Amino acid sequence: MTTAVEATVTWAQALAWRVERHLLDPLGPASAADVVQRLGAVLSMDESLADLAVSTRSTTCRPGDLAQALVDGTVIKAFAFRGSMHYLSPVDGGIYLALRAAGRQWELPSWVEYYRLTPKAWPDFRAAVRDALSDGPLTVAELGDVLTGQHAYRHLRGVFDEGAGTLIKPLTWQGDMSFGPPRDGQHTFQRLDTNPRWQGIPDLEDAGPRAVTAYLRAYGPATVEHLHHWLGDGLSAGRRRLDRWIAGLGDRMVAFDVEGTTAYVMDDDADSLAAAEPTDMVRLLPGHDQWVMGPGTKDVHVTPPPLRDAMTRKANPVLAGGVVCGSWTRRGDELTVSWHDRRVKPAEALRREAARIGGILGRDLHVSP
Repeated sequence: MTTAVEATVTWAQALAWRVERHLLDPLGPASAADVVQRLGAVLSMDESLADLAVSTRSTTCRPGDLAQALVDGTVIKAFAFRGSMHYLSPVDGGIYLALRAAGRQWELPSWVEYYRLTPKAWPDFRAAVRDALSDGPLTVAELGDVLTGQHAYRHLRGVFDEGAGTLIKPLTWQGDMSFGPPRDGQHTFQRLDTNPRWQGIPDLEDAGPRAVTAYLRAYGPATVEHLHHWLGDGLSAGRRRLDRWIAGLGDRMVAFDVEGTTAYVMDDDADSLAAAEPTDMVRLLPGHDQWVMGPGTKDVHVTPPPLRDAMTRKANPVLAGGVVCGSWTRRGDELTVSWHDRRVKPAEALRREAARIGGILGRDLHVSP
């Protein structure tokens, strides 16, 4: 992709602009739903981390608000990026699910042979799942009991006994169901079309450019490789499709030279990026936070190579000026920071940030020397 460069900014400016987009500085009032929509997705493999990822971006949001937002339907939860559970906005979550479903996994010969569900039979199976969930959320085992009670799906008994993880993922991609509130420590699933906020799954060719635009608004300035990481590797959208959607945006994408790297933002964000000033903001974020996951741990401008393995393994990042400069752990009321940067460790800023995190968690945290 060749585009005339609009202007030049430093990575310090670029990350400062992204910090504001991520609601990390300045901090202000925001609901759990607001944060999820701004970030596009929040990984939910570890609920305590997801909760803190949302709470740390708001002066009003507190632990438990994300779970309540799921109950209220102001957020949804589905299998999305890299096949993992993510919180999504019901307003625009469908654009990501449309991309995830683009591979039509349920039509692959291996899938048909294993599950004995042909592409022709798949719509009836989807309808049977929706019918089974019509009276309210069910666990996987309960859903299996209902479905395998029907002659057409009796052969799936063993699949449901093993958890049916792969079988049920496309049902969330296609908007038939999403995760419901957990019950007795177990996941439940519920119909998605009963949520009045749900906007449905758009046409793929409509969803693609919208997904590219949403990424650039939250994670710009971003390279084409960043887009392929998030939407291609993350959602299996397909390289050719992505390149076509990116090219189709044309002049709506503005190119910046960021210290020798060509990166893009949307046209109406170009002025604010050009005017961005570097920040000395210090933040303590939870492991697998979107600040790291969105651009990917390979992005050396966010995650220096020596810290990549730790961030991939779910270490809690310490940010200074938008760059991962170390990690932190908490044991009881003691918070320990491992600093790995040439800059002087900002002790006072870390104490203030620890106190802020402590306020969110309801603990009086002390930074160890």
